[in-house]
Amino acid sequence: MQAGESDDSPGTPAPCEVTIVAHDVGSVGGMERQLAELITGLRRLGHDVTVIARTCELPDGTEVRFHRVRGPRRPFLLFYPWFMLAGSLAVRRWRRGVVQATGAIVVNRVDSVAIHCCHQVYRATPTRATRLFRLNVAFGGLVKRAAERMCIRANRNAAIVCVSEGVAEEMREHYPQAAERVMTIHNGVDTETFAPGAHTQAARALRAKLGIGEQRLVVAFVAREWGHKGLQAVIEALALAPDWDLAVAGTGDRERYRALADSIGVGEVVRWLGLVREIPVVYAMADAFVLPSNYETFSLVTFEAAASALPVLATPVSGVRELIRDGENGFVIAAEAQSIADRLNELARDPALRQRIGAAARQSALRFTWDDAVAKHHELYERLASRSARQG
Repeated sequence: MQAGESDDSPGTPAPCEVTIVAHDVGSVGGMERQLAELITGLRRLGHDVTVIARTCELPDGTEVRFHRVRGPRRPFLLFYPWFMLAGSLAVRRWRRGVVQATGAIVVNRVDSVAIHCCHQVYRATPTRATRLFRLNVAFGGLVKRAAERMCIRANRNAAIVCVSEGVAEEMREHYPQAAERVMTIHNGVDTETFAPGAHTQAARALRAKLGIGEQRLVVAFVAREWGHKGLQAVIEALALAPDWDLAVAGTGDRERYRALADSIGVGEVVRWLGLVREIPVVYAMADAFVLPSNYETFSLVTFEAAASALPVLATPVSGVRELIRDGENGFVIAAEAQSIADRLNELARDPALRQRIGAAARQSALRFTWDDAVAKHHELYERLASRSARQG
């Protein structure tokens, strides 16, 4: 698809050609949604955008040049090196203007590397108990860490753009030679889509479909990779917080966690939603949000829950630390059942507290807009394009 043209406003950086390289761009997954918002925002500002990716799902009317990198989807140890080879060839052939790679996924020299995760810190938790799967996860981590080191060394002049201050701190610690090029551009939040009262009718329908009574309180858990996101502690907390139902959105080892819920007598209050595209409706039907994760980079779902005016219960991981002030606009918790249950019980006893905390969470989330995130990328790309023109 051919990108259209638009005039830039006086006094603002001029639009330029930009190439975004990613595994996937779309509506499911925090990183994938961030890329979709970034690309559509760049197009609104008049940038000529090329996307090189395995999949690309954008809103209707978003005109970009999309070059598909075909190849296997799994297992990771096959997909990742395949994309690195095929994607690198695609970048060499179709790159236009400023090139941003989403992590260490190609070997080409690029102008900007978007860091959604510092792999020298993050350790994935296997979601299945089989030996083969655990080996795949372990070797996958080794591959990612090696590729990240290679990428940072190869791109000695590239901007290193991190999605939160926490990730930026990790990158500076592990790559001190690149510290001066590390910067933070926070992800944004769609505060119109994720807003109190925006999906009331659909939320009522969902509660009815799930058989949740009007007087029951609902805490939402939205995540993939349930192991390191802390779902076990949330389910165990239900046994200590009898006023709450739990709505689980996302994919994971459902049978394992269903068995856990049944074994402690809370199986009937856990609602398994599966992969949900209408995430705003999940927040709209809930009275609180919980994510006792052991590692995050920005935690987009937490920011979206806050924008939806939900009291947020979350561990003090990257992104969350920049949003939540304990007791004011949410609660900082430990990834333990008792810690979660104590806060849920406190919220259950005091409807006014739920309203006050939720309203404060909404106000905090309003500071993180997609317009601001896109504008900062817009300025970055203009600087990189100017630098390239001077060097060229």
